[in-house]
Amino acid sequence: MAAHTHDDVDWAARLSSMRTLAELESTATAGVADRITGHLATGATVVDVGSGAGGMSAALAASLSARGGGTVVVVDAVDELIAAAGTAAREAGGGAVTVDEIVADAGVEPLANLVAPADLVWASAVVHHLPDQQAAVDRLAAALRPGGVLAVAEGGLGMRCLPWDLGIGRPGLELRLLAHRDAWFEEMRASMPGVVRMGYGWTTALARAGLTGVTSFTYLVDEPAPVGERVREFVLDHIRGLAEMADDRMDAADRDTVARLLDPAAADHLGRREDVHLLSARTVYLGTTS
Repeated sequence: MAAHTHDDVDWAARLSSMRTLAELESTATAGVADRITGHLATGATVVDVGSGAGGMSAALAASLSARGGGTVVVVDAVDELIAAAGTAAREAGGGAVTVDEIVADAGVEPLANLVAPADLVWASAVVHHLPDQQAAVDRLAAALRPGGVLAVAEGGLGMRCLPWDLGIGRPGLELRLLAHRDAWFEEMRASMPGVVRMGYGWTTALARAGLTGVTSFTYLVDEPAPVGERVREFVLDHIRGLAEMADDRMDAADRDTVARLLDPAAADHLGRREDVHLLSARTVYLGTTS
């Protein structure tokens, strides 16, 4: 049985879309994995917390394999995601990489109690879903061996997929959907039991966890228009998800516009447009144990 998730999001239902995004991000995440594992020796242990569909798990396993092997531990609170991430990591790592799977709640269970001391802990877009973000960063850092690195991927710039003026409805629809998503996120966090506000950025959070040499870099995922069918399918899922979060926050005009964009029978269906695209930027924050 899957562990509890603090945000009450049905992540298993999003697995297909998450796999598509992992595929679209694969070139970028391969570069990130090579960058953050470049200092590791053969046989290193890498932990992917909140492994999702396993895109980064696979990238980390491929990087370790190229360096002679090691261990990738995938950690998530959802059984279906753990299975997907474990499979992806094994396929990418071949026989040189051992893959362990752990179903656990990173918001409650100390990672150090679940895994051997790690050379690298990676956590992408997971800490902001936990009630006490600083405590979560502290727990991740505590799982590192001396000289180990924590890499937390959070923030950056929100994904952009649509032109500002779609030719139907009022211009700026995507920006309003993103604003509605932010309002949903604020309400979701406020409703979490035991939530603690973190009124500072991620570099400060890593420093407060006792890490040194804290730094950051940002990577891009860029699929410019015109895009292929795979990107179109993802954009449709993405806009549908934003609309679900917006729910009753949208006015009637925007609700009608979204319905037309998502209706396969409508002339304005996003699947027929040549101007959809995918552009996102994610920032990675790194710190080292002393």
